[in-house]
Amino acid sequence: MFTTILNKIDDIVWGIPTIILILATGILLTIRLRGVQFTKLGLGIKNLFKKTDGGKGELSPFQALCTALSATIGTGNIVGVATAIAAGGPGALFWMWFAALLGTATKYTECMLAVKYREHAADGHVLGGPFYTIEKGMKEATGFSWKWLAVLFAIFGVAAGLLGIGTMTQINGITSAVNNAFDPTSAHIALTIGEKSYTWATVISGAIVTLGVALVVIGGLKRISRVAEKIVPTMAVIYVFLGLSILIMNATKIPAAFAVIFKNAFGFKAIAGGAAGWMFKQITDSMQKGIARGIFSNEAGLGSAPIAASAAKVDEPVEQGVVSMLGTVIDTLIVCTMTGLSIVIAFYTGADATGAGGLEGVALTSAAFSKVLGGDGRSVQFLLMLCLVFFAFTTILGWDYYSEKCLEYITNGKMLVVKIFRWIYIIAVFIGPYFTVSQVFTIADITNGLMAIPNCISLIVLSGVAAKETKQYFDKKSAL
Repeated sequence: MFTTILNKIDDIVWGIPTIILILATGILLTIRLRGVQFTKLGLGIKNLFKKTDGGKGELSPFQALCTALSATIGTGNIVGVATAIAAGGPGALFWMWFAALLGTATKYTECMLAVKYREHAADGHVLGGPFYTIEKGMKEATGFSWKWLAVLFAIFGVAAGLLGIGTMTQINGITSAVNNAFDPTSAHIALTIGEKSYTWATVISGAIVTLGVALVVIGGLKRISRVAEKIVPTMAVIYVFLGLSILIMNATKIPAAFAVIFKNAFGFKAIAGGAAGWMFKQITDSMQKGIARGIFSNEAGLGSAPIAASAAKVDEPVEQGVVSMLGTVIDTLIVCTMTGLSIVIAFYTGADATGAGGLEGVALTSAAFSKVLGGDGRSVQFLLMLCLVFFAFTTILGWDYYSEKCLEYITNGKMLVVKIFRWIYIIAVFIGPYFTVSQVFTIADITNGLMAIPNCISLIVLSGVAAKETKQYFDKKSAL
């Protein structure tokens, strides 16, 4: 019953209007910014390690990107991609790519505007994010107060962190991966809740991660950023190495995988058979799952990354914008693609193509990696578990920071409320393993969609401001 209700809400939130809004935002910004995601990508890489000792902020551009990546590279890349393909077919991967290409312009814009409209508290720490962009920027642009929309975004941000993408999906992914690696047959049951039983691997790993989260979260942003800048690059390199190994070993199957993805994305099979109704459903399912999971993974348009970007030590908003947009490229176009292609190669190509076969989440990704690499699969499961554990752990930390900033905005800086929230957040992490994978991802999709709507509205309204700011910056650079 609960799952049915969640699915109905999800269908409403992620209906055609939301999908159109997100895609339209990306298209508009791509046009108005003259394809900034293609023309200035190299500059973003160059600025990533640029010294910014004189900039106003709390984090270096690299730390700000790693903090944002800590919240994006997580279960979305390993579990979310698998869930999208299982629910929407291989075509979901195409729509993830499509949304990411447009979303890179969106990520640039939202992060650039966050730096432009940020404020500094009396004690020097940065106050910034979509709520300030909405409140200050939209008022300047329209002459009307939009604080209610800013507060609404912040409320959805707290909900997303506490109930969706920040806690339950991540810890659920961690415990599932640990259980899959150490007790795949669920032979060692620790406790039973209703009809669902949980193994010792799940219970112990959940408790350990909760303790680790508590130790870092209580330390605040500086500690979160220090952990993120060490863990994220290391785990990304390991996962990319694993993914590249799979693709290189199966290079001859990649063209067939792309063919399956495109056929599924546009319903070519259905067109050939004249099944127009089924074709429309297939395409919309692929779009919905692909775009929703893409947003879950790279968070472009969601409004979360700008919260971290606003803390960067930069004086020019555009400089952080071009660095921040690298997050979407790394997250979706590289990491998610490796996961998705591996699953499609393993289960959707060749004479023995069977589809997901009822597998979901990390179990599907693990099975795909094990199948294409061969062997007993144990070493692959362990490496995948290791990557997922650390990816998801840093995502939990990043989203605590996002949620705190949203709550700080709602309460006008009442830090006592924020400190109490940290303990509630830790409790949410602790209970996360005891929900089903489908439930926690549906909750995450709903809260993500609710965040994206007010954020995208503000980006559309301020697209002219973003274009003007960008043009002025590059004109000035050209004149030097």
